[in-house]
Amino acid sequence: MEEIKQELDKALASDFNKVIISNKADKLYKYKKIEINKVIVKGKEMCQVSRYTDKQVFQDNINIEETAQAVMEEFPDKFKQINIFSDSREVGLRCSKSGKLLKNNRIIAQGESKKPQGHNRQKNYILKEGAVIPPLVDMGVFTKEGKVVASMYDKFKQINRFIELVDDVIKNHSKDTINIVDFGCGKSYLTFILYYYLVELKGKKANIVGLDLKEDVIEKCNQTAKKYGYHSLEFRLGDINGYRSDMPVDMVVTLHACDTATDYALYNAVNWNATYIMSVPCCQHEVNKTIASEALAPMMKYGIIKERTAALATDALRGVMLESCGYKTQLLEFVDLAHSPKNILIRAVKANVSKEKKEKSLQEAKAMCQFLGVEPTIVKLLNDDR
Repeated sequence: MEEIKQELDKALASDFNKVIISNKADKLYKYKKIEINKVIVKGKEMCQVSRYTDKQVFQDNINIEETAQAVMEEFPDKFKQINIFSDSREVGLRCSKSGKLLKNNRIIAQGESKKPQGHNRQKNYILKEGAVIPPLVDMGVFTKEGKVVASMYDKFKQINRFIELVDDVIKNHSKDTINIVDFGCGKSYLTFILYYYLVELKGKKANIVGLDLKEDVIEKCNQTAKKYGYHSLEFRLGDINGYRSDMPVDMVVTLHACDTATDYALYNAVNWNATYIMSVPCCQHEVNKTIASEALAPMMKYGIIKERTAALATDALRGVMLESCGYKTQLLEFVDLAHSPKNILIRAVKANVSKEKKEKSLQEAKAMCQFLGVEPTIVKLLNDDR
């Protein structure tokens, strides 16, 4: 281990740009590969650690001085190989089957390596810095010149994450126009961004209706839509429960609709046979009030554990009930856990699901409800409506 540390310190002492940790030694380890890139965060040079699984990437930032320790935690027990890149050289370290440390050096041709860029440039975002996007300017995420405000990088990433999740599902949307209802739209920041993305960036025709209970909010949103020239974006006063759409609905969006309001939004989406559902739940009290399971008694003793268990159970039941109605459903991370504990987005796409699979999902939901001693609104709505 001392030899490895010495070689690492020597390689990292040069002006490295990137470290790749690969070739798994521990086959059960959940990460497939790890990359460490130098980035500039709010004017300070740091290292961004990206840990890759089969479907996701998890990122965090560390100080440059912590790089060697971060690598030592992965090599050689979990990964067999390290490649360290600087402007002029690549240093490779590999652990053989016998435990011997193997080294090689390679000169990098001029122009082959890249200098680190700003933190937000490490990813090819859909909403790009430098473009003047009026909603982002009004939100304080962009300056008037289209630059990301330093303190708003996390918000910028969150907004892009939402648009990426939408972009991924509408690629196969073949209709000329996409009709969207946004339940509980509030101040509608993401609704405006969604319109910008669909109409301005993708060149699609879109009709979007935002619905909320607050009259002053609706009035202000309509004024803002008019100011932006978003002619097919309209905001209406109304309740999710019982709302009737005057157009066929392709997508239902519900962002932070409180408690059972999310359930009524999902119920409407299913009844309208909407192709896409994008839902980020908010506070979830219903199951927390009624959950009772003798097997889970130790978890029910502690308020914070009970609350989180109830929230996860609620979202799991929402997902499986959508599956029982013929939707291919995913529960995805919407924002990093470091920024919000309410970080789940339910994304559902209408699919050709067999009757057997639908029935299996319904029975799974019923069994879970029985085990937890609950009957949440989403189960009652979608089961009773059959």
